[in-house]
Amino acid sequence: MIDLHTHVLPGIDDGPRGVTESIALCGAQHAAGVRTVVATPHVSRRYPNDADGIARRLTELQEALCAQGAAAVELVAGAEVASELVGELGGEELRRLALAGRSWLLLEPPLQGSAAHLELVVDELQRIGLQVLLAHPERCAAFHRDRRLLERLVDRGARCSLTAGSLVGTFGRAVERFAAELAAEGFAHTVASDAHDTGPRSPGLREPLRAAGLESVCGWLTEEAPARVLAGEELPARVHVPGIARRGARRRLLPFIRR
Repeated sequence: MIDLHTHVLPGIDDGPRGVTESIALCGAQHAAGVRTVVATPHVSRRYPNDADGIARRLTELQEALCAQGAAAVELVAGAEVASELVGELGGEELRRLALAGRSWLLLEPPLQGSAAHLELVVDELQRIGLQVLLAHPERCAAFHRDRRLLERLVDRGARCSLTAGSLVGTFGRAVERFAAELAAEGFAHTVASDAHDTGPRSPGLREPLRAAGLESVCGWLTEEAPARVLAGEELPARVHVPGIARRGARRRLLPFIRR
């Protein structure tokens, strides 16, 4: 499996404090069946990271893993870019922060407050040749208030990366319900762990998906779709889950991907 959203780099954000914790987190990823880990540290006002610093920390962690004979997972560079910073970062830096250096940028919408700026942000990123993968949209209060905003972003070409823990109540019942609704309505384009540690925010993809009734599309959500993202390829607008009815639907859905 491929985990597109992790905080695995040491001493760079609210993830591991040092290399030892990062190595333990990589080991936990491997034990959970993940073979490719995308390092997506925060790029925000609180954590003003840049592409050079991320690349340096990634190389250091790779070397530490090799030195300990623990290089069981492939590390790939990326970032989780706060939406309010997009206008301040240059196009070249934004492209360097994209997942695997290709075309998809993992964009973090605000957890609280207004998200009205997101439509302009998505338009601007697309203007400079980037595609938008929204990090944990199920945790964005603005989307809870206005589902149509999220739908408009998807219509514009943005895609959604749900957090596996959200599907099983890690962030509370309201987020769990919303994540389930998004999955049923086709807005789970990928699922990632958003792992920060080996404790409360630990890795895990397959088990949460099974518990949430999404085992039938686990391969798509954690392997095929993430592989397309890392290759800079397109994703379908909706991902349909067999056996889970969309809101207001009277029949079960059959194919899980509608192109």
